This record gives sequence, C-alpha cells and structure tokens, in this order.
Amino acid sequence: MAFILDDILFSPLKFTVWLGEKLRDAAVQEMTDETRLQDELLQLQMQFEMGEIDEPEFEKLEAQLMERMEEMRKLKAELTP
Repeated sequence: MAFILDDILFSPLKFTVWLGEKLRDAAVQEMTDETRLQDELLQLQMQFEMGEIDEPEFEKLEAQLMERMEEMRKLKAELTP
C-alpha cells in the first residue's frame, strides 16, 4: 500500500524530472547537430564555384564555419557520456 501511495504522491515530481531530462536531451541534440553547418559549407562551396564570392571571402567564411564545427564537436564530446 505504501508503494502505491508513494507513486501517487511523487508522480508529479517524477514527471517534472522526466520532462526536464527530455528537454535537456533535445537541447543537446540541437546544439550538437552538424547537419546545418555541413549544409552551410556546401552552400558556401557552391557560391565560390559559381563565382558569387571570391577566394579570400570563401576562405574566411570557411574558416569560421570550420571553427564552429570544431566547437560543436568539443561540446558534443563533453556532453555525451
């Protein structure tokens, strides 16, 4: 009987903890998803090849994107057990 009462009393707390964990997991997934950066790199490459941007601008933007990707990978390594 005590176990049932405990389950009833603590269910709102357990739900709140579960919801917080799910929100954290979703935030970590979004912060460490490299797909968007890879798409940006492809778009940048296409702009360069089509002559929309020159080589110095391409290299500068590429370096920025690669730096962001490296930071994302470090964060992913820190956050995943």
